[in-house]
Amino acid sequence: MESGPAIFAGMVFALFGAGLLAWTGLRLRRGEPVAGGVNRVASAAVASVAATVALALAAYCLTRL
Repeated sequence: MESGPAIFAGMVFALFGAGLLAWTGLRLRRGEPVAGGVNRVASAAVASVAATVALALAAYCLTRL
């Protein structure tokens, strides 16, 4: 009964992290800015860190079943 919310939260974190990482990579490959009005390297670094943290949280939630 308690594993349902952990599975849901883990999947949400996993989808968000994977999507953000893929989107950031695609924007960088095309040479487009990741965030408007911000340094391209800094915005890519922040987005990559956020995606990595989300994927780590997903792994944490899914291993705590």
